[in-house]
This record gives sequence, structure tokens and C-alpha cells, in this order.
Amino acid sequence: MADNFCEALKKLKLTSADSTEDSLEGCLDCLLKALARNNAEASEKIQENGILQVFPGLLGPHSSCTPKVANIIAEVAKNEFMRSPCVEAGLIPPLVQLLNCKDQDVLLQTGRALGNICYDSHSLQAQLVNMGVIPTLVKLLGVHFQNTPLTEMCLIAFGNLAELESSKEQFASTNIAEELVKLFRKQTEHEKKEMIFEVLAPLAENDTIKLQLVDAGLVECLLDVVGQTVDGDKEEDIAELKTASDLMVLLLLGDESMQKLFDEGKGSVFQRVLSWVPSHNHQLQLAGALAIANFARNDGNCIHMVDTGIVQKLLDLLDRHVEDGNVTVQHAALSALRNLAIPVVNKTKLLSAGVSEEVLKFLKSEMPPVQFKLLGTLRMLIDAQAEAAEQLGKNVKLVERLVEWCEAKDHAGVMGESNRLLSALIRHSKSKDVVRTVIQNGGVKHLATMARSEHMIMQNEALVALGLIAALDLGMAEKDLESATLVQVLHKLLSDERSAPEIKYNSMILICTVMGSKPLHKEVQGLMFLDVVSKLRSHENKMVAHQASLTEQRLTAQS
Repeated sequence: MADNFCEALKKLKLTSADSTEDSLEGCLDCLLKALARNNAEASEKIQENGILQVFPGLLGPHSSCTPKVANIIAEVAKNEFMRSPCVEAGLIPPLVQLLNCKDQDVLLQTGRALGNICYDSHSLQAQLVNMGVIPTLVKLLGVHFQNTPLTEMCLIAFGNLAELESSKEQFASTNIAEELVKLFRKQTEHEKKEMIFEVLAPLAENDTIKLQLVDAGLVECLLDVVGQTVDGDKEEDIAELKTASDLMVLLLLGDESMQKLFDEGKGSVFQRVLSWVPSHNHQLQLAGALAIANFARNDGNCIHMVDTGIVQKLLDLLDRHVEDGNVTVQHAALSALRNLAIPVVNKTKLLSAGVSEEVLKFLKSEMPPVQFKLLGTLRMLIDAQAEAAEQLGKNVKLVERLVEWCEAKDHAGVMGESNRLLSALIRHSKSKDVVRTVIQNGGVKHLATMARSEHMIMQNEALVALGLIAALDLGMAEKDLESATLVQVLHKLLSDERSAPEIKYNSMILICTVMGSKPLHKEVQGLMFLDVVSKLRSHENKMVAHQASLTEQRLTAQS
């Protein structure tokens, strides 16, 4: 048998234009048998004998040898060490040309060959995209949808190519959405559905394709899958339910596709998704809450949803997950409430519904994603709501937890949100009781640190809060402001040319306020603030220039 293989290699090596297809067929059969026995060893011999360089000339669209040659290339390219030699032998261009062939066997082997050569290589896959294989493969899927092996070959190719960002535009210019949905509707086997899901997920990351998939009726297919699998306890049911509901949420990330499915709150899809929230299935609860969070991306949708009673559904859901609850469900429900709390008209409605009380139940959570959303929800709720800000700001357990989280250096998001909420409680309540609660629980130093943040919004929020602390209870805050080196921080902010006008303005107001304290006044005098402030009198911002004049007068009068 080995002798036959060597003989076949010799014959192929000497192949010329005069060689008959019959004599070649025998050689190719011999190579396929050798590859079936020991693929790696036979592949190496094929390469050593220069046979790969012979193959481009044998890949003609009308040659009877073509399916076997393509099959040999597919088998050889299963070995990683053979892929570069296949590329160097110039096999990709003739193989790509063969995708226009009508012979289904040639198409199948060609697809396998290209797939194996380009396996796990983004640069080679990008080369295929540039050579225009995507529209060709989409057309093949539409024409040969009844040929299962060919269909699967197309799906595997799509799955690989769809991961490339550069491919999305080409996919969007074809009718891939229509073809995939048509194919999905015909499937009854779990494995086949999974194959299509693996193509849909990366494609659905593109907003144009999201809308095409919605228009092609994918959502209805996904809702059917959910309906069929929600009560199933087989592993494949659980997997399909998760994939279908996750994909549904992904479709809602596009603004146009989301708005189309919302349909002014009358959309049947929107109504169905709402019914997932009270479900006993954690996966559906999660998808339902995430869907609401995605629908709640503009004020109109938020207002409509709050008016139709969505808040109570989310509160009931959270209540079911307080003790040892599902963290992903907690996170999703809090995300939805945070988004719903953004429109001004919704804040009082959410507060009246008891949202802040429900959210506070999760203060004991040790999970940073839950902590982060909890903080964001409370911050949105108290925006310009003085009474609610005062009530929460006097809550010692909340303020203690905020001060603790202000030191969560491993979780920058939680640390930032804690600082912002601490500041917001003071800014929106303007309450002496809240200021005292923050001072007593060690919050001042964190606000002074926040004033040095690289984010201008956070700097400003900190300065306004510190200004209120100094104005409402300077005596009680004096030591904390001193140990937090606040005066030095303010000097640095005023001296820094990069500081925004509002930062300079609020820093000067704070300087004037802290001068009511003897030790802080002494620090101000020691840092030569007059020089810095007098330069700001000619600042291009009129408010800064005016405040600089007032601050200079104050500094001069009290020097």
C-alpha cells in the first residue's frame, strides 16, 4: 500500500496538461486512502513531494478530479502545520472561484478545504471576506437549503467569518437575516438550532443586522423557542431557553430594533417579554429584567412603562431574590429600575412605590455588580428630590456602607458611585442633619479625595457638597477638613490651568466659606492664595472673574 502511495505521488508530481483524468483519479484515490490511514504522515509526504503546487492546476470547474482534489486539500489542512504551505501553494484563489460552481459535491469539499485552511486565522478569514465569499455563501445557502451537509458547511463558515468586525458590513448587504430565519423555522433538532444560534449571536451585535433580523421574524421564532422550552428539564431545553432569551435581549440593544419591538408599549413582543418577569424560571426573570432595562433607554418609553405598572413587577422580582438570591437577576432588576428613574416625572412615582426601601435591602450584598447598580439607582432617585435625599442621608446604615465602599479600591465603579451618592445626599437635601451624619461617619475625607478626581463632574459634585458641609456645620467638620488637606487641594485646583471654570468658581466659594474656621483660615493665609486668585480676575469666564474679585476682597479684608 505504501508503494502505491509513493507511486501516486511520483505520478502527480509529473502531471502535465497531457495527463488523462482517469490516470489522475487513481492517484487521488490512493492519496485519500493514505490520508485516512495516517493523516499527518501522508500530509507531510504530500508536501515534501511538492504535490500542493500541482493542485491549483487541477482545481478546474469542469474537471472530474476537482471534488477529490478539494477533499484532499480539506484533509491535509486539518493539520495545523499544513495550513501555511497550502496558502503558499496558492490554493485559496482557485478554491474561492469554485464556490461559484453548481456541482454540490465540489461546493461541499471546497467549503471544507477553505474552512480548514483558514481555521483559527483572522488574517486568512479577512482575506476571504475581501475576496467576496460572504455574498457567494449566502446565495449558496438560499439555493441549496435542502442539502444538509452543504447547509452545515455554510453555517460553520458564517460562524467563523461573523466574528470578524470587517465582515459585518458585507453580511448586512446580503439577505442573510432572511435566509437564517427561514432555515431556523425548518429545524426540529437541537444541534441544528444551536448551529444557527452560533451564527446569529455574533451577527446580531451589528445594529443594521439586528433590525434585519427583527424584520425577518426572528423574534417570533425566539418566542416560540421560549414557549417550547420554559417548562423543560432536559439539558438541551435549558440551553435553548438561555440562548433564545439572551439573543432576544441582544436584539433590544439596537435603538431602532428596540423601538420597533416596543411599538409605543403596544407591541406584542414587549407584552410577552413583560410576562417573563414574574416567571419562576431564573433565566426568564433575568431576560425579562434586562429587556425592560433595554426598553428603558429613552424618556418616552420609561414614562409609559412606569405608568403601566412595571415598577411593582420589578419590586416583586427583587423581593424574591433578597435572601441568597440570584446575583444576575438582582443586577438586571436594579439596572431596569435605575433607567426607569431617569425621567424627572418618574422619580416621585418610584419613590412612592417604595423603590428606595426595596433597594436598601441589598445594602448587605457583597457582590460589586449589585452594589454598583444599587448605588446608581439611589443616585438617580434622589436627583432634585430633597425629601428623599434627606431621608436617605439620615440613614446611618446607608452612610456607613457608602463610607466603607468609598475605600473599595479593587472596584473603581463601586468606589466612584459611592462617592457620588455621598455627595448627592448632601447636595440634594441641603440638610444639616444629613451633613452631620456624613461627618460623624467619616465621609468628609472621601469627598476631599473626590475633589481631586480626574473626572470634572465628580470634582465639581465634591466641591459643591464640601461647600454645603462648610456652610452648614463648619465647626463639626473643621478637623476632618484639616486632616483631609482640603486647603492644599483647593490651592492646587485654582493654580492648575487645566481646571474647568466651574471648578475654579466653586473652589473660590469654598475658600471663602472655610475661612470662618481659625485653623483653616491660617492655612489659607500660609498658601498665598491672593496671588492665585488675583490672576483669575481677568479670566475669560465672567462668573469666575467676578468670584475672583469677591474672593480677593475677602482674602484682603481678613489677611
